[in-house]
Amino acid sequence: MEKKKRTIIDLFEESVSKYGNKDFLLEKHNGKFEPTSYGVAKREALRTGAGLCALGIERGDRVAILAEGCNNWIISELGLLYAGAISVPLSIKLEEANDLMFRLKHSDSKLIFVSKYQLKKVRAIAKELPDLKHIVVWGDVDGGLQEGEISLETLKTMGDEYLKSNEEDFRAIAESLKNDDIATITYTSGTTADPKGVVLTHRNYTANVEQALSVVNIPSSWRTLIILPLDHCFAHVVGFYIMIACGAAVATTEVGRTPMETLKNIPINIKEVRPHFLLSVPALAKNFRKSIETTIRKKGKTTERLFNLALKTSYAYQADGYTKGRGWRCLLKPAVMLFDKVLYSKVREGFGGELNFFIGGGALLDSELQRFFYAVGMPMFQGYGLSEATPVISTNAPSKGNHRFGSSGRLVQPLEIKIMDSEGKELPVGEKGEIVIKGENVMAGYWKNPDSTADTVRDGWLYTGDMGYMGKDNFLYVLGRFKSLLISSDGEKYSPEGMEEAMVDKSPLIDQIMIYNNQNPYTIALVVASKEGLNRKLDELGLSGDARYAEAAKLLGAEIAKYRKGGVYGDEFPDRWVPAVITFADEAFTEQNGLVNSTMKVVRNKVEKHFASNIEHAYTAEGKVIDNERNIASLRKLLG
Repeated sequence: MEKKKRTIIDLFEESVSKYGNKDFLLEKHNGKFEPTSYGVAKREALRTGAGLCALGIERGDRVAILAEGCNNWIISELGLLYAGAISVPLSIKLEEANDLMFRLKHSDSKLIFVSKYQLKKVRAIAKELPDLKHIVVWGDVDGGLQEGEISLETLKTMGDEYLKSNEEDFRAIAESLKNDDIATITYTSGTTADPKGVVLTHRNYTANVEQALSVVNIPSSWRTLIILPLDHCFAHVVGFYIMIACGAAVATTEVGRTPMETLKNIPINIKEVRPHFLLSVPALAKNFRKSIETTIRKKGKTTERLFNLALKTSYAYQADGYTKGRGWRCLLKPAVMLFDKVLYSKVREGFGGELNFFIGGGALLDSELQRFFYAVGMPMFQGYGLSEATPVISTNAPSKGNHRFGSSGRLVQPLEIKIMDSEGKELPVGEKGEIVIKGENVMAGYWKNPDSTADTVRDGWLYTGDMGYMGKDNFLYVLGRFKSLLISSDGEKYSPEGMEEAMVDKSPLIDQIMIYNNQNPYTIALVVASKEGLNRKLDELGLSGDARYAEAAKLLGAEIAKYRKGGVYGDEFPDRWVPAVITFADEAFTEQNGLVNSTMKVVRNKVEKHFASNIEHAYTAEGKVIDNERNIASLRKLLG
């Protein structure tokens, strides 16, 4: 039986026919968020797509997008899909000299949509990109446009003219699209290797929308505010394709003149949009929590103590999330309800007052952080996925019995899963191995990389490269990347990611950490100290000069020691994997230095290379002493 035709355009057209006059896009202009209906968005997408055809863009041509999230982003991508082109979404964090150049060349992009804020990057490399024929610019540019550049409005005007005599032919392109036609080439972030172009088809996307909606319900009355980059398929599927399928509304963060200004707009925009759910990653979750705790702290010691008591009570009541309020815990319900009315409701007002939950993606989210947001009435439901799976594989969800702290949730449906050992044998429930999945969301392959494709997708099964297991409770537990595993001198393997998350989340003195062991006698930790937290502590102690940095080293060492046998967290992780030696980084892992990617995941191979001398020094006799000269110098530079 032939499969139903189900392209992204089909998905969009169906929703336009159902919700034509309903608000689809929300964008801030003149101090307030203004709506664009489904019908108007379609009209603008058609104008954009027809303009591309007028410029000579043909079916299957690659069209890149390099811009901040906005209406133009979503409409332009829909437009290029109407024209039968393939989208190449690019992160604004990419630097033109290497990463951006590589992606544009590798994809053979013929045209790029670019915001005025990113235009400088494209201009710097345009002459080295012979395949790049056209640059379509969003917004007014100081000094005007240059040769080969046109404005988005000019493109749409060209589209209007094109449609006057070619409308039937243009419409036929979208109608002829098939399920297995390529929709996007989405480049991996390269956390453990060079970036690869993940080829995702129209059906990959629409299938993953259907799968995600098997566990998460989105009413058509809901709104979301996209606070993550639109270039990732997580934002595509959960940020706006799901919303399209449900007839819901999508707001984008107000774009500032700088990335920092855009970041500062997020809490303001959340209050203005009053979203019903938000996408998040661990880095954002930590920032949200930090902001909440800072606000509480400013209200005085009494409020802070009351808030901590409320958290303790709520944690006891909710247990693992799955068994909330069961047994004796039901006795705590009145207290939890009181705390909710007095404290938590005020916290939620800071998020617009209508936020039902977060959907978390990216790296593993620490269980304690999940407990925190669950307690304040804005649960952060951890999910799991990767670009090669378009990306959603599993998620915790609001419905009863569908969330458990520490898990990555239940599988979306329909989807098959196997847990495999290193010899290719399927493992029983509860045993750890590589997560392998099969479904219509599995990518078509890697662009221009048949060897990696053959290695990753075998007989329709996607070998994720992630370690995990299926619990007896039918929840998936993801333990981390195989390429991130610690390997001891005797060959034993262990995933450090849960330990790293816990150490950052539970310590006010540690901002970032990477735990390392590559067949060495002992495990080490590369630590980025919290400048704010550590300086506050040292000021309280009244220390100055070299004594200040020596004490800082000891304080940080004590934070790690909490996880060793006899420490307050001594039973959380196997003692042999807790770092025996600590080395300090003299700078944070940032997107600017390439040590984290756009979703704030640590790019481990780059960190190892960048701090190679630190790692090497940690395996010397001098390096074992925590207040060694090298560590003191790093702390002096970092703390100021």
